[in-house]
Order: sequence, then structure tokens, then C-alpha cells
Amino acid sequence: MKKHLLAIAISLTLTACAQSPEEQTQSDITNREQSSIEQNDTVELDVTGSDTDSGSGTDSGVETDEVASEANGIDEFGDYDQEYDEDLAAVLEEVEQGEGEYGVPGVYDPFEGFNRAMWNLNYDYFDPYLARPVSLAYVDYTPSFIRTGIKNFLANLDEPASMVNSALMLNGEEAVRHFNRFWINSTFGVFGLIDIASAADIRKPVDKQFGDTMGKYGVANGPYFMFPVYGPLTLREGAGDIVDGLYLPLSALNFWQSFGKWIFEGMEDRAALVNQEAILRDSPDSYIFTRDAYIQNKNFRATGGNIEVLEQEDEAYLDDFLDEIDAE
Repeated sequence: MKKHLLAIAISLTLTACAQSPEEQTQSDITNREQSSIEQNDTVELDVTGSDTDSGSGTDSGVETDEVASEANGIDEFGDYDQEYDEDLAAVLEEVEQGEGEYGVPGVYDPFEGFNRAMWNLNYDYFDPYLARPVSLAYVDYTPSFIRTGIKNFLANLDEPASMVNSALMLNGEEAVRHFNRFWINSTFGVFGLIDIASAADIRKPVDKQFGDTMGKYGVANGPYFMFPVYGPLTLREGAGDIVDGLYLPLSALNFWQSFGKWIFEGMEDRAALVNQEAILRDSPDSYIFTRDAYIQNKNFRATGGNIEVLEQEDEAYLDDFLDEIDAE
């Protein structure tokens, strides 16, 4: 299915104007700046309002706790590392406040009119009447041992591709962990239905895709697309998914098996986003917020989620060093 979607994406790309992210019109840049200003103004108004309350800022503290609880709920249904979830929650908060430092200013969205129409179709119809209720019903009513077995089995299919991509990203430790998890779960875990590796304290790293590998070595995301039901996709991710599908056992799946894998994983992913719905509803432009968060997350994954933290620590150390020089 992803091959068909990529073919559509490529055909749309060939019909677009030959415009690079740096050559986008001034109006596009102005729209993004206005969206960022509106978001910052909203934050400033909230802060001002909390200061002028007759109380001692209790309401503000409650709101902060609610946002923190929403961020901490990202991995309620997922299997990602806790540290990765915390970093991703910080990325979402940066996007909400218009303070992202990754690739958001360089978003390439030449089909914004088409993408907005597809976003409205998804957000107003497909998600509330199909994706959300089906996903929550699956999570709420499927026996936990069946759901866990399906998740484990599908996750095990991705281990070889993640192993190769981790090696290409020069992360040998994670590559070995993916390899060990795959052969242990496939052999002793009934083809991956039981996560024996985790029981043996071989924790699952965040899956790595070939799109992440290309991003690490400087390949741009390319044009951004929003498809009905399927959701967002970039040209880099679509091409990366095709490469990942060339490895066994993914290459042995037929179309309907791949489609079923996408359905089950999509229901889990959609259910995990319930805790982030309030942030999306409160954003001034839900399309811009979703697009920028998606692109920022792809850049975040390409860096392994560590570069931004290191840059902040280095900047803090440099500021302290300069302050000491000024004091002398």
C-alpha cells in the first residue's frame, strides 16, 4: 500500500513548481511567522492572566499539571523508551509555543491547498467517525493478552530493518540489541508473540527507519503530503518505507498482510494520541501544528533525540563561562 502512496506522492511532486524550501514565497514565510506570533501571544496572555488572578497562581499550577500529565501519557499504549517519550513531549511543546529548533522553518509544503483539504477531511470526518472510535474500541475491548501478542508479533517484524538502519547510523549497540531481540523472540517467543527478550532485560530501542538514516546524513524531508485516512507523509519517509520493506520478513508479506499490519499498528498509534488531543484543539491552526510537529519529529528521530539536548547543555555551559569572564 505504501508503494502505491509513494507513486502518488512522486507524481504530485513532478507536477509541482520547481521550488526549493529556501525559495518559498514571502507569503508562506509570513503565514508561518504570524502563526508563531499568535502562539506566543497566547502563551503571554495566559501568563499575564495567571499573574493578575486574586489567588496565588493556583489555576496556573493546575493547568501546568494537566499539560504535564498529558505529556507523560504518550507511552500509555506504546513500547517506546521513556526518555524518548519525554524528549518527544518536549518537541510537541516547542511546536505549540513556536520555539522549535529543528527543521520546522524549512518545511516544504508546495501542496498546502490540497493538503489542507485532506486534513479537513481527516480531522472532521475520518478521525472522529472512523479512526478514533475504532481504535479506542480495539484497545478497550480486545483482551490484553491478544492485543499484546499482536503488538509483539508485528514489532518483531520490524527488528531486522531497525537493526540495519541502526548500523547505518553508526549505533552499534542498538543494532546488536535489535538483532538479539529478533532471534530470541522469533526462536523462543513463538515467532515474536511473546517478548522473551524484554523479560531477559534486552529492552527494545526506538525503531529506526531508512528515512531516519537518510535524514541523519543530510537528506531533506522533501515535499509534505497529507493523504485521506493514511495521514501525513514526506517523500523521504515514503522512499525509506520502500527500502525497509525489502528486508525479510517484511519482504515476504503480501499486500493484504502489509495492510493488516498497518491497520493494527495504526489503531495502537491513534489510541496513544488521545492524551495529545487537547493540545491540538487549542492550537490556533491545527493543520500547521500537525505539519510542523510531524516534520520536527522526523528530524528528531533522524538525530536520535540527543543533539538538541546536547546543544542546550553546551549553550548553558557557554553562557556560564561568558558570565564568569564578564565578572572578572
